[in-house]
Amino acid sequence: MVTDTTEKGLEDLICAALTGTSGNTQLSRAISEAPAAHGPRWISGSSQDYDRAHCIDLAQLFAFLQATQQETAAALSLDTDSTTRKRFLDRLKREIGSRGIIDVFRKGIQHGQHEITLFYGTPSVGNTLATERYRHNRFSVTRQLRYSSNNQNSLDLTLFINGLPVATMELKNRFTGQTVADAVEQYKTSRSPQEDLFRLGRCAVHFAVDDEEVRFCTELKGKASDFLPFNKGRDGGGAGNPATPSGMKTAYLWEEILTPDSLTDILENYAQKANNRQIWPRYHQLDVVRKLLTDIRAKGAGERYLIQHSAGSGKSNSIAWVARQLIGVEHEVDNAFDSIIVITDRRVLDRQVDGTIRQFTQVDSTVGHAERSGDLRRFIEQGKKIIITTVQKFPFILDDIGNGHRDRTFAIIIDEAHSSQGGKAAGAVAQALGEGAAIDEEDEDTFEDQVNRIIESRKLLANASYLAFTATPKNKTLELFGTPDLQPDGKVRHLPFHNYTMKQAIEEGFIMDVLTNYTPVSRYFNLVKSIDDDPQFDSKRVQRKLRRYVENHEYAIAQKAAIIVDHFNDSVFKPKKIGGQARAMVVVDGVDRAIRYYNAIRDLISERELTFKALVAFSGSRKVDEREVSEALLNGFPENSTAERFKEDPYRILICADKFQTGYDEPLLHTMYVDKHLSGIRAVQTLSRLNRFHPKKSDTFVLGFLNSTEVIQESFADYYRTTILSDETDPDKLHDLKGGLDQTQVYSQEEIDGLVQRYLNGEDRATFEPVLGECVQRFTNLTEDQQVRFKGSAKSFTRLYGFLSQILPYSHAGWEKLSIFLNILIPKLPAPEEEDLSRGILEAVDMDTYRTEKQATLRIALEDEDAEIDPVQAERGGGVQEPLLEFLSTILDEFNKTWGNSFSNPEQMNEIIKGMPGRMDEDEAYQNAKMHSDRQNARVEHDAALKRQITAMLRDNTELYKKYTEDQAFQDDLNEMIFRLTYETGR
Repeated sequence: MVTDTTEKGLEDLICAALTGTSGNTQLSRAISEAPAAHGPRWISGSSQDYDRAHCIDLAQLFAFLQATQQETAAALSLDTDSTTRKRFLDRLKREIGSRGIIDVFRKGIQHGQHEITLFYGTPSVGNTLATERYRHNRFSVTRQLRYSSNNQNSLDLTLFINGLPVATMELKNRFTGQTVADAVEQYKTSRSPQEDLFRLGRCAVHFAVDDEEVRFCTELKGKASDFLPFNKGRDGGGAGNPATPSGMKTAYLWEEILTPDSLTDILENYAQKANNRQIWPRYHQLDVVRKLLTDIRAKGAGERYLIQHSAGSGKSNSIAWVARQLIGVEHEVDNAFDSIIVITDRRVLDRQVDGTIRQFTQVDSTVGHAERSGDLRRFIEQGKKIIITTVQKFPFILDDIGNGHRDRTFAIIIDEAHSSQGGKAAGAVAQALGEGAAIDEEDEDTFEDQVNRIIESRKLLANASYLAFTATPKNKTLELFGTPDLQPDGKVRHLPFHNYTMKQAIEEGFIMDVLTNYTPVSRYFNLVKSIDDDPQFDSKRVQRKLRRYVENHEYAIAQKAAIIVDHFNDSVFKPKKIGGQARAMVVVDGVDRAIRYYNAIRDLISERELTFKALVAFSGSRKVDEREVSEALLNGFPENSTAERFKEDPYRILICADKFQTGYDEPLLHTMYVDKHLSGIRAVQTLSRLNRFHPKKSDTFVLGFLNSTEVIQESFADYYRTTILSDETDPDKLHDLKGGLDQTQVYSQEEIDGLVQRYLNGEDRATFEPVLGECVQRFTNLTEDQQVRFKGSAKSFTRLYGFLSQILPYSHAGWEKLSIFLNILIPKLPAPEEEDLSRGILEAVDMDTYRTEKQATLRIALEDEDAEIDPVQAERGGGVQEPLLEFLSTILDEFNKTWGNSFSNPEQMNEIIKGMPGRMDEDEAYQNAKMHSDRQNARVEHDAALKRQITAMLRDNTELYKKYTEDQAFQDDLNEMIFRLTYETGR
């Protein structure tokens, strides 16, 4: 007998794994097969028992009710085809239709005087009655279920619990040339969403399965059905599933996920119907929560976990699910945690936790939102299990707590850990939830006791577990929360506890690859002197000022705004990207530039009578043309409404200055125009605003005015796969820094001890001044170079110690005292007196020309490998940089050569181009078209005339001819500029 490699063979394999049989057993309508004595397992159902009118396996439902609620079953006349039974079945169908199958499983239904339980959840340990009830659940799988009203169509597999459908499965086999894509297509084209079984909430999930991949959908909508991946991911962080020596790649679905215990867990703790959406966890979400809970059950409080999940991968739900389940997780005989504290910077997560908890319990008695001093203390005393706060408010809220909670245990969940867990915040957490030894008021509290207590309170708490979620972990984040991994060479790497890579998310189609269409823009300009003199400036210092002057110049903004409006109108708006709903974001550097862009784009839209509008986003207010303006004033509605109004027509372009670049989740965002220097994490976070999936979104587009492809590539490379810390930070660097500081003799050890003791005793700050004054005087006696080095090293020491003090396994009182001392001294140290040799540069220059040139659109490819980043470095203070004085004319020549013109003789080229409008006045064909034709025909004649003029110059200027004929972007720009000058100005 040969192996069956057809779909039927796959059905046999799955059913055999679930039930121990092939699934062909024909069951009677009366009792059917009994559940196993030791606990639920899958049993074989029959398509003959399926009631199409009510979408119920009658035999399984009746068997469950008769075994668990015998009196109710008798009262409902379940064993006869009666009016009483029909009313019950009609009621059950209506309840599932309105509430969804998940809620019906959890809460049962009421029918007349009867309260009917339809599912028994996971029993708590030691609860004999609950265990017995749970064993009566009937998990059944039916092959080739004929579900349709015409009795023709059938499903490969349908899973029921107590006769109620939970999941459907369409199977394909690559041996026969079909894949999971064919199963998805079958659901979309052959499974009508009008059938009762496929209506929202009737089933929890629909699986498309082949022997290599799994996808799922929670609501069938025909061609618009959204099937998401449910795969483990390959080795190396890619899409799909790893090879398994013991079976096919998708065996985990029926061997791990769809076991009765696992499915019960999902129905109890993950699946939900909210806001008219059915939610089912993806594999990586289910996997990380379960692994966290397993580890915490084994180890209890005091561990650290770093979860590196790609942006857009559903971290909000993952955090909400783990927070809810941490409430009851047990270690040994007690709950592992008394309270769970969620630190977030996102309102969406705040709402997500609330919504998820509300599905399972009374949210008011479980969740508290700590927004002011005293909230955290009160919530802990009231027994709130989950406390949510923002990173900005958290340290201030904790000030009121004191050291009153050392006897409690906490789970601290940090959303986007790199931005929300610095040394000071961690210290505030530690002091508030405190692990340090309690003070016995009868004992003398020595100076050393105070210092040691501060050291201990700053460390990560032993009575708390930290769960840090981020897509882009920094080196500090990895060292604080990552899992240590000792290498043969003695180095200790730190890795994420769990990873869902950007690579896998992109390959699975769950997020968009924002680097697929990246278009860099080159800028060419020429600065000239606006004064007769030729003064000297510090060449090094003026470069940044000149670059900012160029990019903020009114003419430059106008040029770039025109590119943005033209591109959005011609390539995003009119082609109806995302089904005609596409939005764009303009990311700029600074509020002033944002306002200039807003005015320029608004005027262009109005001038061209386009049907979309722009919005602007920035914090605070700014004076423009003697008028105080704000985001609300320019947009015409409150600042907190900007995100919601941006989703509404006619608003299509959002101009942002340091807003909406992190944590902003808008699937309609398709295009980004970046006029801001970006690199590292900031580049990844900003461009990732485009990556959110939308069913009608097939691509994204980035146009970068300032950032090279090389910088963007380097920024994303660290976070494409797993990010690993190559080694731990060397604490001996603190010894080195302290040694260098001590050698300057700005302070003495006696001064450090005396000042710190007075500080810890709460003495008046006036008592510090004599010591600080002496230190400041010694500092000013140093050379300017020594001053810069001392101040830089002092700041480096306090930063590095603030980080290392949280994680070092030992205490060092000398470092702690020096850190306290330096933090008080540094603000008192005067800045070295030095003349600003770049002052006045902007008043001495004018912009003569500015031109942009779009380069070819390309895909930025990333290396398919994990990234290692280096630990925190301790930088000694640098010395004073000697000014490089050069004449203004020399500075401008070098600046224009480096950043500006692409012509060998820009002055000559500028004169030639300036003379073009006069040459065009002499072209009779063009002048005739201007007088007697419409604008479109005049433009055609203009472009032909301009080409004739440039060709005529070939003998005298081959450089211009070559540039015009070979550089399409230059040709387009020149055509546009000369046409505007000669046609629109009425020349």
